[in-house]
Formats: sequence, structure tokens, C-alpha cells
Amino acid sequence: MLVKGNHPSLEAVLPALFEPPLGRRACQRQAETIEKGHGRIERRRLTSTQVGVAALAWPGVAQVFRVERRVVERRTGKVREEVIYGLTSVPPRQAGPRRLLSWVRGQWTIENRSHWVRDVTYDEDRSTVRCGSIPQVLAAIRNTAIGLLRRAGHRNIAAAGRHYAARPGEVLALLGIVPQN
Repeated sequence: MLVKGNHPSLEAVLPALFEPPLGRRACQRQAETIEKGHGRIERRRLTSTQVGVAALAWPGVAQVFRVERRVVERRTGKVREEVIYGLTSVPPRQAGPRRLLSWVRGQWTIENRSHWVRDVTYDEDRSTVRCGSIPQVLAAIRNTAIGLLRRAGHRNIAAAGRHYAARPGEVLALLGIVPQN
């Protein structure tokens, strides 16, 4: 789980686990990737540790990690840096820093392919529905629609939604339903 503004008290404590006196280099493991593409050079370094996890009072935590991300725009030379923290219940013997780093990177794929589509295409963040389980039901319906459209080969979900809006027969076909006349 990535910890940003979603848990402010936890976010405030995690940096101390990576800095002296608690954060000892001998107890930390690292992995790093460097990627070039899309007009930028991006370096990610993940440092993981087990030191201090017992003091977090967070159920099931096996290790914590810090990801330092540095992006250099090749054209302008502009540099952006970001540090995020996270925790996981997976022990180091099952997921070392290299695997954790790939999982963090995979989280952005989910963010870009699902959450972003829900936020932008379906304008989910401006929904005024707040009662009971209705927000979760609507999110499940949106996720199902996105999944069906992606499975059908559509990359642009907004364009696919416009295409199917006037074609209910094709929508039924996506669901595997053959209308009987």
C-alpha cells in the first residue's frame, strides 16, 4: 500500500525509519531502475526495511519501503523529484526490493488504465451519490464497462462509449447476449 495523504499520521512516521538512528544502511535493501522514453529519463530507487515495523501498530506489516523518483525532461532539462512511502504484508523473502519496485510501477498502470478513465471519462470525482452502497455499485458498473470495452479491443474508452451509446444490440453482443426476435 502506498502511503501519501491517505494516512497523514503514518506518513509522518515512515521517513524516520529510513534515517539515522533508526534507519541503518545495514538493515536496508535497495533496487533501482532507469528508464528512457517519452522525452524523459526516469530513475526510481526503492529502499526497503523491516526495522521499526513492529512500532507502527499496523496489522500485518512485514516491511516498509521508500521510493525516490527523479525525472529529467530531456528537452528542457527540468528535474522533478518525488519521495513516496509504502508498506506491505509480504515478507522480504517473498518480495525483495526489485519485486516491490515492479509492484509500485504496476500500480501506476492500474492508475492510468482504470482510475484515470473513471475520473476523466466518467467524471466519477464529481458524483454526488453518497448513500449506502450506491457509490460502490456504480464504481463496479463503471469497472465492468471499462473491462468489457478493453476486452473488446478498445483503447479509447470515451470513444467506445460514444460508439455503443446508440447501438444497444452491440452492447448486448459484448455481454454475450444474442437478442431473439
